[in-house]
Amino acid sequence: MASIRKLVKEALTTGYLTVSAENKLRSLLKTKYPSEDLIAFMELQQAAMNGWVKQESRELLNCQQNSPCCFN
Repeated sequence: MASIRKLVKEALTTGYLTVSAENKLRSLLKTKYPSEDLIAFMELQQAAMNGWVKQESRELLNCQQNSPCCFN
């Protein structure tokens, strides 16, 4: 199973958080994890708020709200 830090590193490296990675993060955050993982997750949240990481889920939501869909 992937770790929170690994998923965060991938998102920070690519500048993109996929729906799949987001779902894995949600699942991992429900379990016990080391404090380093929490710090990494907070870094990811900050990066997303600053626009350094885009979220696929938000792009899909915006696309649905602004039909016709941009993914056609």
